[in-house]
Amino acid sequence: METIAAWKNALTEAQRHLTEFLADPEQLRRCERFTGMLVETYRKDGNLFVCGNGGSHCDAMHFAEELTGRFRKERKALGALALGDPSHVTCVSNDYGFEQVFARQLEGLGRNGDLLVGLSTSGNSKNVLAAFEAARRKGLRTVALLGRDGGALKAQADLAIVIPAETSDRIQEMHIKLIHIVIEACERELFPENYR
Repeated sequence: METIAAWKNALTEAQRHLTEFLADPEQLRRCERFTGMLVETYRKDGNLFVCGNGGSHCDAMHFAEELTGRFRKERKALGALALGDPSHVTCVSNDYGFEQVFARQLEGLGRNGDLLVGLSTSGNSKNVLAAFEAARRKGLRTVALLGRDGGALKAQADLAIVIPAETSDRIQEMHIKLIHIVIEACERELFPENYR
């Protein structure tokens, strides 16, 4: 019985965060802007780069593979890469420090017109902040999916979407929902035939 109560509490808390997000028109406008930025990137032959740590890195990889692979139906591959493959991370960590793992890769691959999305539940991940600094130098636009109060990344991003939850699990649950929804919205713009 205690297990069922814990499940209900967790699901109710997750539902509350989703309900609060849906009730905030500004959050929805930010999601619309995020979709527009991604669509514009692809219409101009740009690429998406995504970065984060831990579970957020897993979400970054998930975001990229849904675009390079497919989401729901067949369509052409869209350019996307989650920064931080293991050999790169160990090389750059050893030579430059862990704070540079995303920035260094973005310096080599990013081009003006590309888009960087950073995921950070605290908004204070030093390596994601360094990537946003590198993006600015290279002329990339930036979106940050954040939690709590948004941290330092909130002010660094061209667009920040902040989930005002206190725990990483609830923040990441909302991030993955936003990722799936922006992919669908982007596909509806670029491949309307897939949604008839």
